[in-house]
This record gives sequence, structure tokens and C-alpha cells, in this order.
Amino acid sequence: MIDYDRYDRIRAVQWQGDALRLLDQRVLPLRTEFITCATADEVAAAIRNLTVRGAPAIGIAAAYGVALAAKAAADAATGLVHADALRDAFSVLRASRPTAVNLFWALDRMARVLGEAVSAERMEHEAIAIEREDLAANRHMGELGAALIAPDSGVLTHCNTGSLATAGFGTALGVIRAAYAQGRLARVFNTETRPWLQGTRLTAWELLTDGIPAKLIADSAASHLMSTGAVQWVIVGADRIAANGDTANKIGTLQLAVAARHFGAKFMVVAPSSTVDMAMPHGRDIHIELREPKELLEHAGQRVAAEGVDAWNPVFDVAPAELIDAIVTERGVIERPDAAKMSGMFGSA
Repeated sequence: MIDYDRYDRIRAVQWQGDALRLLDQRVLPLRTEFITCATADEVAAAIRNLTVRGAPAIGIAAAYGVALAAKAAADAATGLVHADALRDAFSVLRASRPTAVNLFWALDRMARVLGEAVSAERMEHEAIAIEREDLAANRHMGELGAALIAPDSGVLTHCNTGSLATAGFGTALGVIRAAYAQGRLARVFNTETRPWLQGTRLTAWELLTDGIPAKLIADSAASHLMSTGAVQWVIVGADRIAANGDTANKIGTLQLAVAARHFGAKFMVVAPSSTVDMAMPHGRDIHIELREPKELLEHAGQRVAAEGVDAWNPVFDVAPAELIDAIVTERGVIERPDAAKMSGMFGSA
């Protein structure tokens, strides 16, 4: 049994009934601050500016954004809200981030519940269900993924895939938590994850909070680390998984997959089924978000590159299915994924 009181204590997305409280991930770990969103526009802004981040957490926050809009638009006498009244809310939330499919999955689910008209209370209950289902999925994926890891293994993870990025426990970090709780891990490493330093600021903090001994490494040290034999599994999350198993994740994931294959480490993707996009045939079709060059040219608001230097700043890349040893979802594990295995588990679009 996993001691969830120890390994699942952080909640970044907190529904208040009439507002959404978000742990501001831009200022962690130096400060613990929350922002409160009272409208769908405020939730969309929090998604866009990375106050809340991580594909599952984005989807959950968006669902609550719709619930807030429904409460504001509900008829005072009947409590009903009509689809026309929420059109702008859906639109602004859909435009907040382009790559993570969980955002669109959650909004589509809320739209199906809405239909032409439904009570605002029903919309709220659906958003709560999305959050609760994500937490249950994460805990189940943790056990499934941990079972793949041999005792005395070393693992490396990239970006942040823990409680901060989900309803709780985490995806890839949930597997690491479960494997550590079961005594399977001898070594844990996490990358810094430039340019937003999610690994340095967030993952390292979550591991420290749980008392899991780990070492932070520079992104550029990962291949050298794997060459030493210290890593048996690279474990990452996902923002979108295509129908053939190609996986979009935080920039830097592709080079980790290539290095893992070269040095004999295995590569695991951990994500809920809401991250699987069976309508997307190949990873090359996934829209990769480009963010402002200044995120690379500045540090903590201070320019560190010479004036006149330009930058290219994609924040995701795609690891091809042939470099992935296992995709773990709450529905089960797909080893050496391909289009046929994906269709067998998730059906066709």
C-alpha cells in the first residue's frame, strides 16, 4: 500500500464553490502564493501566463472556468444556463494554450453536458468529476508504471508531472512516487527544464516535500548521466499522444528519448487517457506552441543575452513511438506502442 498522506499532499487547483483558487507556479518554490479566479476570463489568463500548468491541471482549471461562467449566466429563477450564454467563455478558454489536448477534452466534455441548456449546478458537478477522476487515474497509473521498474533502479524525469500539474499525485512523478514507496528506486534524477525551470523550481520541490532523495541535473547533462549506467528508466508525462503513439511533451523530451535508446535505458510515457488524441494520426501533425523569445533572452526579468540576439522558443517537441518502451494510462500499459496497439486500447477517432 502507498502512504498517500505522505506522497499526495499538494493541491494546486482548489475549487471554492464560487471561485477557483490556484497555487501560483510562477513564484514557487521561493514563495507560496495563491490567486483566485472568479471568471472564465481570469482562468484563461492563469492558464496562458502559466500560473497553472501541466496538461491535466489545465484541463481541470478550464472545466472550472466553464462552471464559473455557468454560475454567472444562470437564470435566477430556474438556475438553468443556455449554451449561447457560454459561447464566449468556451472560446476564450480554448484559445489559452494550443498544444495540450486535455484542455480541449475537458471543454468538449463540459459542452456535451451543457447541450442546449442545463443547470449551473450540473456543470459544477461535472467539473468536480473531472478533477476526481484525474486523481484516481493518477494513483492507478502510479501503480501500473511502478510495476515495470525493477528493484534498485535509477530513474530520470523531465519537467514537472506531479501534483502541481494534475489533480494530485501526478503522472510520471506519480510513478516515481509509487516506485519509491515500494522500495524499487535507488536513484532519482530530474532535469532543470529550461527556460521556465519547472524541474528546478517545481519537481525538485515536490520530491523534497515528499522526502524522496533526488539529484537535480542540467538539461545538457542528461546524456552524460545515461552514459554512466545510472539510469534504467526515463519517465515523462505528455501533453498530447497521437494515434500512432508519437508523444508531444515538454521541449527536451525528444533528445532524452534518443539518448535513452542509445545508452540502453528504457523510456516511459505516463498520461491519462484524456491526453490521447486518436484524431491526430501522427506526431508531426501536432501543433507545437511557440512562446516569446524573451523567455530565453531574459532571466528573472533581467536580460542576459546581448541586445540584438534573437531566439527560437518552441516549448514542446515530439518523441516518436519507436523510441517509447511503454505508454502508461489508467486503462493499462501499451508496450512498444504503434497504431494497432493504440487503436486496440483507445479505439479509432
